[in-house]
Amino acid sequence: MGTKVILLGTGTPNPEPDRSGPSVVIMVDEEVYIVDFGPGIVRRAIEAGLTSAHLKRAYLTHLHSDHTVGYPDLIFTPAVTDRNAPLEVYGPTGIEAMTNHILEAYKEDIRERTTGLEPANQNSYIVRVHEIQSNFTGTIYSDDLVSVEAFPVDHGNLSCFGFKFKTPDKIIVVSGDTAPSDTLVEMARGCDILIHEVYSAKALQLRPTEWKRYHSSVHTSSYEVAEIASKVRPKLLVLYHQLSWTSTDEELVNEIRERYDGEVVSGNDLDVF
Repeated sequence: MGTKVILLGTGTPNPEPDRSGPSVVIMVDEEVYIVDFGPGIVRRAIEAGLTSAHLKRAYLTHLHSDHTVGYPDLIFTPAVTDRNAPLEVYGPTGIEAMTNHILEAYKEDIRERTTGLEPANQNSYIVRVHEIQSNFTGTIYSDDLVSVEAFPVDHGNLSCFGFKFKTPDKIIVVSGDTAPSDTLVEMARGCDILIHEVYSAKALQLRPTEWKRYHSSVHTSSYEVAEIASKVRPKLLVLYHQLSWTSTDEELVNEIRERYDGEVVSGNDLDVF
């Protein structure tokens, strides 16, 4: 069946009704690999045609709330339904502590569901955490269908990673939240699909001074994404985590096309590539 990318969520911290929190699925045959777990992840996954049983591997770019608010949802909703295996989670230092706190917060729910009358699967409540040390570059996971490489990107003081997925027929790179990154350029050169965060360079000019300083320091403008794509030359550039403000998707893509001549789309929730 080959490899496909499903955008479960393309949003930001801004509560846009049409964009759930950041989450990307790489699906190879019937196996699912999730990057980030923003709000609304499980219901978006079901809407995309997945089942709870699919949701058993996840990779976290960084610990910001818009990428992790859906973590309890990812742990518990499939556990109540039909996931029958532990959840495997790979992420930066701090994800183990976050996991332990979530499990502690929901301990009464876990106790009642696993020891009461509900026919719960004990394995579905197990979370196996694999922390990635800061600045690590290399393979963090592999199986018969995919290998996953992590690489550090620049998102302020948080430890933050991008991920490179190699499948039998595709190479897919997910930027995570990042300022322009030379490491990402080297990891992504010649990939099939580059999924990159972006903000509108033109719309930024209308933002307050303090927000201009923040976004220009830890995120990537449309013009900077165009420069990155010109070096990487992906077969397809997919924009996500779009900070468009007053700009439309069409205007954002046009900003990219001013400086990049390859194929580019602005992704929406539930888009499939």
